[in-house]
Amino acid sequence: MALTVAPLTVAIVGRPNVGKSTLFNRLVGKRLAIVDDTPGVTRDRRFGEAHLADLSFTVVDTPGFEDEQGEGLMARMRRQAERAVAEADLALLVIDARAGVTALDGHFAAWLRKSAKPILLVANKCESGASEAGRLDAFRLGFGEPIAISAEHGEGLADLYEALAPRVAGAGAPQGDGESEAEKEKDEGAEEPKALQLAIVGRPNVGKSTLINRLVGEERLLTGPEAGITRDAIAVEWLHRGRPVRLVDTAGMRRRARVVEKLEKLSTEDSLRAIRYAQVVVLVLDSADLLEKQDLTIARLVEEEGRVLIIAINKWDLVEHPKETLSRLADRLQTSLPQCKGLPVLPVSAKTGRGLDKILDEAFAMVEVWSRRVGTPALNRWLQAMEESHPPPLVKGRRLKLRYITQTKSRPPSFALFCNLPNEMPESYLRYLVNGLRERFDLPGVPIRIELRRGDNPYAKRGRS
Repeated sequence: MALTVAPLTVAIVGRPNVGKSTLFNRLVGKRLAIVDDTPGVTRDRRFGEAHLADLSFTVVDTPGFEDEQGEGLMARMRRQAERAVAEADLALLVIDARAGVTALDGHFAAWLRKSAKPILLVANKCESGASEAGRLDAFRLGFGEPIAISAEHGEGLADLYEALAPRVAGAGAPQGDGESEAEKEKDEGAEEPKALQLAIVGRPNVGKSTLINRLVGEERLLTGPEAGITRDAIAVEWLHRGRPVRLVDTAGMRRRARVVEKLEKLSTEDSLRAIRYAQVVVLVLDSADLLEKQDLTIARLVEEEGRVLIIAINKWDLVEHPKETLSRLADRLQTSLPQCKGLPVLPVSAKTGRGLDKILDEAFAMVEVWSRRVGTPALNRWLQAMEESHPPPLVKGRRLKLRYITQTKSRPPSFALFCNLPNEMPESYLRYLVNGLRERFDLPGVPIRIELRRGDNPYAKRGRS
């Protein structure tokens, strides 16, 4: 049996605006969580791999704790924090030392004592020894001496290290029996498959978070009738039929002209970053409002970034005329997104779970297409046939001559086409070649790049095997 190590999971908790997300970013070494002076920016649990000197552990950023019950947004955010504490091995209770201990801090501390979780009290915003009165005030919460830090400036982390070190060491004890030399060699030689990077994007309130919750089978992300609940791009690690997937939920993307608040701008930038790092992007549409102008803007952005695009029509259970709806969408795609010809369109329902498995199956299949490479001899035979079937047009009295084509890279499939007049190639003829590549080499739906270069066949004098 292989040796396994149980990692320590640390939840960062506290009332709104005490610096939880700033501490989270400091521990993971990246600006993963959006930080703003506005209270309640964080609404979902966010997981990260933390490193503090030689310590490694899992850290969880949580929504600010509010004394709310019922089904309102604040109450649902509170349940996210409660779940994070329930699943963690240790909680860091963060207070704002400048403000001192508030009634909400006291209420949260009383609840934490009932949870029976180990608690470390952290007094944040203690820059250069400031806020000493607030730090001393924290003793009355009953968790011993607070650890004075400044998450923003990186002060006091040595004291946090001293408090965490024994607990991380205890959690890192090996579990299970020993393994044989053969098992060790097998483990060392085996490479774990890389996770599929899949971002879920769309306008606000189309059901992106609900879709992910249904896929993973738990209420992992905060959902509700309010538009714009999601603010951060939240990653969820998951296995689909044994294959690792990294699902990224994103904030709803509105038209740029309507985005005026700083916080929404930060959320939009986070969503754009998620698209750039994704392999596959699922654009979620509302079945009642298909392919608005903003949907087309997002789709074109995904294509420009060279990512695989899949369209999921959510709330399909509410559609009364399925065939007419699909036909209308197909016409709009053909007119407005000709560069994405053949992209998958999947009717789904996040509410009932209908069609959701097809999203992942299609995503894995499309990544294979996106990664495909075509041999140079086959490409040049194809180019010759295309030129004979439809010769290039005359440009300023000169004939365009297509000399040679080769694939330069994949992800997305990219080709270099050598010709005599690269700057004069008509857009219509370039589309003809792109569509021909799709059809001949089975490249539906993925972005295709053709770079036009001046010159003769660069390999003509070398010969080809």
